Amino acid sequence: MKLEKLGFFIVLLFLSSSTSLAWFGNSKNKISTSNGRNSILPYEQSSSSSSSSSPPSFLNRFRSGSSVVFPVHGNVYPVGYTPHPLYRPSNDLVPCRHPMCASVHQTNNYDCEVEHQCDYEVEYADHYSSLGVLVNDVYVLNFTNGVQLKVRMALGCGYDQIFPDSSYHPIDGMLGLGRGKSSLISQLNNQGLVRNVVGHCLSAQGGGYIFFGDVYDSSRLAWTPMSSRDSKHYSAGAGELTFGGKRTGFGNLLAVFDTGSSYTYFNSNTYQALISWLTKELAGKPIKEAPEDQTLPLCWYGKRPFRSVYEVRKYFKPIALSFPSSGKIKAQFEIPPEAYLIISNMGNVCLGILNGSEVGMEGLNLIGDISMLDKVMVFDNEKQLIGWAPADCNRVPKSRDVSI
Repeated sequence: MKLEKLGFFIVLLFLSSSTSLAWFGNSKNKISTSNGRNSILPYEQSSSSSSSSSPPSFLNRFRSGSSVVFPVHGNVYPVGYTPHPLYRPSNDLVPCRHPMCASVHQTNNYDCEVEHQCDYEVEYADHYSSLGVLVNDVYVLNFTNGVQLKVRMALGCGYDQIFPDSSYHPIDGMLGLGRGKSSLISQLNNQGLVRNVVGHCLSAQGGGYIFFGDVYDSSRLAWTPMSSRDSKHYSAGAGELTFGGKRTGFGNLLAVFDTGSSYTYFNSNTYQALISWLTKELAGKPIKEAPEDQTLPLCWYGKRPFRSVYEVRKYFKPIALSFPSSGKIKAQFEIPPEAYLIISNMGNVCLGILNGSEVGMEGLNLIGDISMLDKVMVFDNEKQLIGWAPADCNRVPKSRDVSI
């Protein structure tokens, strides 16, 4: 089978953009996760995530900053609800000294309490965590040329999950799409099934699609090189920030793109500059700060409750990050008001850009899925490029090269 333009889509029938799963975690023997025949897989609320004899359905949260793929095997504390029956793992364990296990731990210097199995523990900034072991299993993949293959891949089988009350949303597992060797795209690429390219398109209305392989028309996208300063995550460097089309003086910014975070995070100095700019911009406007609304650190109320971000976007201006590109014109990643604001349950409008220093991100800036809505995002690990363009994420693209 050729690697040229084959692939599979995952159609996202439902994806809650309110789930806050940041990629930063503790490091001691824990995963600080990051990471073409071409494939475009539909990711569904009951996605066809396939398994050997009787393919189960899973509702997964996918993370472009994570390398591990894990379905829930059980919940110790708290007793969580999963939308579908728990995953029943195979007995094909990944040994502790296997290269896949080393990839998960991101070091060759880790302890092996049990030699015949690879234990992992992942913890995120919002205190969501999963404890489990790596197992191998067989998955059935339907490629866009009609070929169906059974593929053996490693995944994490989580048996102890902790969901903070503030961010708990019932899911069956996590789909790791990062740059590590244990990520889904890396495993598929290593078996010669897809090119090492992954992308997604998240709809502001909910849903969207994920694709694997080089199947999207690259001429439609703005491209910037992946940063050489960060080899673990999908990051772009030398970004210059503008507020309302005006330069801010903040340049050479490192920005990490991660769908595992619901919100966008700026480093402390950039965040404070954003707050100052917004305060000036909103002076005299018919919205006021709502300190009683604890949905997010900064919210505003109007004369009456808001029902949609589009009711208040006239009071806000776009934000943009400009990155180096191959041409003279920089690649501009625009963040319109609807891509950095949310409406709270109280009917207030809240800022979906948070202070990254408060969750240990130090000087990094993280672009979360709120700011990637209604954009097609492509991460080309072979050419070391990140691309994006506005898109209708409610419709899976069709072409002579791709069939669904």
